[in-house]
Amino acid sequence: MRIAYLTGEYPRATDTFIQREVAGLRNLGVEVHTFSVRPTGIEHIVGPEQQAERDRTVTLLPPHLPHLLRAHISLLFSSPRRYAQGLKLAWVGRSPGLKALLYQFFYFIEAGTLAHALQQRQIRHLHNHLADSSCTVAMIAATLAGIRFSFTIHGPAIFFEPYRWRLDLKVEQALFVSCISYYCRSQLMLFCPSDQWPKLHIVHCGVDLQRFTPVSHQPGRKRLLYTGRLSAAKGLPILFQALQQVVPRHPELILTLVGDGPDRHALETLAANLKLTPHLKFVGYQSQDAVCQYLRDSDIFVLPSFSEGLPVALMEALAAGVPVITTAIAGISELVEAGINGYLIPPGAVEPLVQSLDRLLDDAELRQRMGQAGRLKVEREFNLAQEVPWLKQVMEAALSGQTETLRP
Repeated sequence: MRIAYLTGEYPRATDTFIQREVAGLRNLGVEVHTFSVRPTGIEHIVGPEQQAERDRTVTLLPPHLPHLLRAHISLLFSSPRRYAQGLKLAWVGRSPGLKALLYQFFYFIEAGTLAHALQQRQIRHLHNHLADSSCTVAMIAATLAGIRFSFTIHGPAIFFEPYRWRLDLKVEQALFVSCISYYCRSQLMLFCPSDQWPKLHIVHCGVDLQRFTPVSHQPGRKRLLYTGRLSAAKGLPILFQALQQVVPRHPELILTLVGDGPDRHALETLAANLKLTPHLKFVGYQSQDAVCQYLRDSDIFVLPSFSEGLPVALMEALAAGVPVITTAIAGISELVEAGINGYLIPPGAVEPLVQSLDRLLDDAELRQRMGQAGRLKVEREFNLAQEVPWLKQVMEAALSGQTETLRP
């Protein structure tokens, strides 16, 4: 198989699951060509994996005018009918308003550049991660190139604007759709007719268990870890308020925050105001190897987010045998089993977070038990070694006109 992958920005430090999926497909003998709408910011090149992927990835922007014109002229004259179909699809898939129409024009221009590259490389199928603008480009490009496309939908942000991003049209045009959880699939089912539901398969984002050495939990250790964007929407102000209550009982507690984002300065200021600065370490974006090391040095993973899909960060923590405290939202309960491998708390609630932290900080045996259960959960249901072959199986079946089951 010779296929292409597209995202809006590839590779990013925050999207290592896409990089692992691409690598997994290549290990299975699939020839994967990677494309990115925009070039990746240097802040995301945090390790050799990202550097290697950036070097081999073709970017559509900034546009190179002579190349862009050659691409569109070639597409127009080689198949005027497909070119007209692509224009019609771009028009039909637009959102209301003049600004949206202008953006749709840009998406069509980008799609032409991509379609020409796909034809030159004799790509058989195009797969897109994330269902917003890059998926619009993928949908149009596949039509212009005369091939089929599919996409992986994550959520939750895309479900806040389903009509703007024409999820109904994208499902209709797609050969199949990978949904990262049952919850994600159910939300997509709201916006497409029931005769399209058989296209929607559950393909989990998986982790490579071999990268994670299970933690041996020792009494007295009180090291917390958070990985992700530094954003208030991740519930970090709630976490800091909880720590203000917990620290007096556990003065040796340290929380390491891996990642960066728009609210970093505000969060650092809040931590100082709450007198938590000695207990927090902001370490920025880190490589995959560094994240694994931080997990090996952790006792509890915390993610009190207000809005999620099904976070890979939680899978990685459980794979490392680290119990998690997170919020009971979206598809998280499909991974985190309350009282078994972690605690699920109401989003935005400080007191349940305080209680969960105290319970785990005081009981190393409980942490060990939960960590072992978490590792087993990931091994059974979120294992990259199972999910990538399943995605390949879904793709091969769809391309040959067959229908696969919801899950293997």
